Amino acid sequence: MKVLAIYYSQSGQLGDIISNFVSPIENADIDVVRIRPRKDFPFPWNNQNFYNEMPDCVLEIPQELETIHFKHQKYDLIIFGYQPWFLSPSIPAISLLKNDAFKSLLLDTPVITVIGARNMWLNAQESVKKCIHDAGGRLIGNVPLIDKTPNLISALTIVHWMKTGKKTRMFGFFPLPGISDADIKGVSRFGTILNDKIRSNQLALFQDSVLNTGEININSNILFIEKRAKRLFILWANLINKKVQNNGNKTFWTQFFRYYLLVALFVVSPILLTVYNLLIKPFSRATLKKEKAYFYHTELRKK
Repeated sequence: MKVLAIYYSQSGQLGDIISNFVSPIENADIDVVRIRPRKDFPFPWNNQNFYNEMPDCVLEIPQELETIHFKHQKYDLIIFGYQPWFLSPSIPAISLLKNDAFKSLLLDTPVITVIGARNMWLNAQESVKKCIHDAGGRLIGNVPLIDKTPNLISALTIVHWMKTGKKTRMFGFFPLPGISDADIKGVSRFGTILNDKIRSNQLALFQDSVLNTGEININSNILFIEKRAKRLFILWANLINKKVQNNGNKTFWTQFFRYYLLVALFVVSPILLTVYNLLIKPFSRATLKKEKAYFYHTELRKK
């Protein structure tokens, strides 16, 4: 079997995840490819250059990639590792999905996505699903790994990591940022499931087996936030692009968005979540269960 495992990573975290995920696969020719943008993004980031990327990321505007060298012209399975930025696939990820050479590989090929996220991956995965579907690929599985610390704490620690380039404890006592080492190493158990499905010629059952482990869980509060926040991000992205087209200062407007996001995250969302958990969630359990079931699986939502 010919397997392509392809990903982008700045810090190396997603590279470790992909390496551990594919490690149990036996008797396969595995081509591991790390993509690189022609004009790469800085790491560590600063506030200005990170938020300046928001409009293009949210509107899924691709950038040029370095030439990708594939070992084969066709693969039996593609493992696509990516990370969300601004509730969307990262710019390198969407650039790959819109790359003609990669799209030709997706045609009639089973695909498994492996996500390395802070905690919000639902909207990004919807975009990825559509790109794979539009290219003629068959998404058969998704393995999302997240930072399991509380939402507001992980928001602080991830910024510490992004701005220092070091996966260390902020102020010496906060939890380590990003996905835990145990989960990064433990992703190999999903690779073991994949290996079993390859050997038994049952790739279509991979996602069911992953879900049967009980280790993929969607937080109800995160689902509530994501369902509403992406629309606001799109509005901001379009507003900023319009201002720039009219000779507005992009940095001014993206920093304006940054302050809006801080208020929304640390002030507005706790209030909304309190109302949601007290007055809405108890009366919408059936709808919530249905929504989670959709995101656990790999099909596109029917229009």
